Amino acid sequence: MDALSGFFAVLDATLRVSTPLVLAAMAGLFSERSGIVDISLEGKMLASAFAAAAVAAVTGSAWLALGTGILVGIALALVHGFACITHRGNQVVSGLAINILASGLTVVLGIAWFSQGGQTPALGSDARFMPIDLPLVDAVSSIPFIGQFYGDVISGHNVLVYLSWLAVFGTWWVVYRTRFGLRLRAVGENPLAVDTAGLSVSRLRYCAVAICGALAGVAGAYLSTAQNASFVREMTAGQGYIALAALIFGKWRPVPALLACLMFGFLDAVAIRLQGVVLPVIGEVPVQAIQALPYVLTVILLAGFIGRATAPKAVGIPYLKER
Repeated sequence: MDALSGFFAVLDATLRVSTPLVLAAMAGLFSERSGIVDISLEGKMLASAFAAAAVAAVTGSAWLALGTGILVGIALALVHGFACITHRGNQVVSGLAINILASGLTVVLGIAWFSQGGQTPALGSDARFMPIDLPLVDAVSSIPFIGQFYGDVISGHNVLVYLSWLAVFGTWWVVYRTRFGLRLRAVGENPLAVDTAGLSVSRLRYCAVAICGALAGVAGAYLSTAQNASFVREMTAGQGYIALAALIFGKWRPVPALLACLMFGFLDAVAIRLQGVVLPVIGEVPVQAIQALPYVLTVILLAGFIGRATAPKAVGIPYLKER
């Protein structure tokens, strides 16, 4: 493999690895733009991954699995909204409770239903989202650089990868170009002004957390039915928290958050390819050190290398309607 092919292989892996991060970051953007802190992205992704894999194993339908994952994500998001919006509970505690619940419940249900140590059965190709070739791959293959880039990097992903790209554009369009987006940003900055204008703060925030749950559900379904072929315990491996870090790194804006996710994905892809490789002077890097690189980067970025990140003013603050 020449250097260019190797570089394209890393970019191809970057897109695949960063897909759940992108979807989860867009999910968190909707919730936090409305003023609801959501650290439960990890739990929603994990529960959706289990639900999608379980349904795919039983029915053999990848699309039914995706729909189930979305429903589970929305259900947990509404639980979070019920605790934080209706009852004005602590948003961090509610999110943490959902994460703990998902971590334990997925293993218990997995053992009870499939008796495979908390895992689901391996999925066949019919029950998964398989790679698809985009049109014109053969037609442009003879064009230097562009043909290889299109064939090796852009084409050959499953439909959920392309859906994540559309999710970024859709999020930008909804947040900055629609009336709902304008109200969403307003309720995250000054819910009293939104209430004074005659709009329901609670309804807007419930809509936001429901969209958040749907996108987190897609991210979870991607993990178990597209990137992998089954559910294994704790398979999210902190990606929900990394997505939150990317969201903060992107200062709660879609495109910068996308770039942050791609950066995390690129580092993860490079780390995978470095396993077992002997580097000059350093020698063979331990696998554990390579696997820790994305998390180390997360800590470094959040420690102050991203500059001033101003969150929506009302985020984390329950709104109590004045009477």
